Amino acid sequence: MLMTALPDRVSVGKTSLEVLRKGRGQSLLFLHTGHGLDPADPFLDALSSKFNVIAPAHPGFGSSDLPAGMTTVSDLAYFYLDFLEQEELRDVVLVGASFGGWLAAELAIKGTGRFSRVILLDALGAKFGGREQREIQEILATTIDELPRLLFSNEETGRKKFGDLDFPVMQEAEVTRFARNRESFLMFGWSHALFNPKLASRLHRIEQASLVVWGNDDKIVGPDYGRAYAKAIPNAKFVSVLHAGHYGYMEQPEAYAKHVLNFLAT
Repeated sequence: MLMTALPDRVSVGKTSLEVLRKGRGQSLLFLHTGHGLDPADPFLDALSSKFNVIAPAHPGFGSSDLPAGMTTVSDLAYFYLDFLEQEELRDVVLVGASFGGWLAAELAIKGTGRFSRVILLDALGAKFGGREQREIQEILATTIDELPRLLFSNEETGRKKFGDLDFPVMQEAEVTRFARNRESFLMFGWSHALFNPKLASRLHRIEQASLVVWGNDDKIVGPDYGRAYAKAIPNAKFVSVLHAGHYGYMEQPEAYAKHVLNFLAT
């Protein structure tokens, strides 16, 4: 899962942002997980067969700048509102995975009319249960060795994704990229741990037809959490994918892409 620099750069105000662009057609904004963006992601390749995929590296991730004072997921959401306005993007399909799903939800509740559909893949960010109920597995303090087991249904698949993180032989730029991704994920997700306590009560503001896709073996936020997410969004459909963990779109890219493309074709 080596992270290489993305091919395009955009300045939003004084912030320089890495942006991956591929495909043609209606614009689709993809918001990546807390581990950054893979330019060779098969899921994005599948979406680009039908859509103009726009996938930035979030501020603080990859080599994108991190503006002073940007410390919360809500801050990131307002930044992306500026990005959408600057790029004159309208009728955009919004897709977010894991941490990016949380960010997509925060972006969608802010009432912008620029989105046509909202799609959440194993999203984090909301609190549905009681104060004493743990709904999100702690992953902020886990070691790299633990990630394949926690993030994937099949640990061997996870090891293939993360097994190339051999820091002594990696290029300095690759190590720096991974470290920035990890540092920014920790900063944005730390308090409250991977959720906004007010988000669940605001999900009713998402007016667009929405799809919530979940791995049936998600060990970070289980399928019941995904069903609660879909229930809180007025016009949302929930589907689960077999043999898929929290990073299900990486583990089962064809199945996830099929659900997304079928939903967008209706």
